[in-house]
Amino acid sequence: MSKTEIDMVTAEFFDAFDNRGGKTPDLDRIRRLVVPGGVIVMTGPDFTVYTVDEFIEPRRRVLTEGRLVEFSEWETSERTEIVGDIASRFGEYRKSGILDGEPFEGGGTKTIQFVRSPEGWRIAAFSWYDQP
Repeated sequence: MSKTEIDMVTAEFFDAFDNRGGKTPDLDRIRRLVVPGGVIVMTGPDFTVYTVDEFIEPRRRVLTEGRLVEFSEWETSERTEIVGDIASRFGEYRKSGILDGEPFEGGGTKTIQFVRSPEGWRIAAFSWYDQP
């Protein structure tokens, strides 16, 4: 059951950014999926460590103010290790949308660290690397 729950949390995470068809992205969902104090890291070329709020707010602007439309991202492969109440997931993902009027596609790798909390599986930390 743990793997199924982790799969669901991961899918919810990716779905939070979706604004296809005029849908409003549900970025507040990230606050529920990530434990308080969770750490978010973007690797190079602009290595950045974010709090949850620091991560959400610029994405909310780009996804709701018309700059990035028809956006979605999805996991294409993953491997998950679960030991007791901790889990680690390493996965590849793709993304696409229209940024500043130009279609784009991309992808990369995300690693997500999960913990089983009293509310169920939650994200303790995640990092990503976008392919150049």
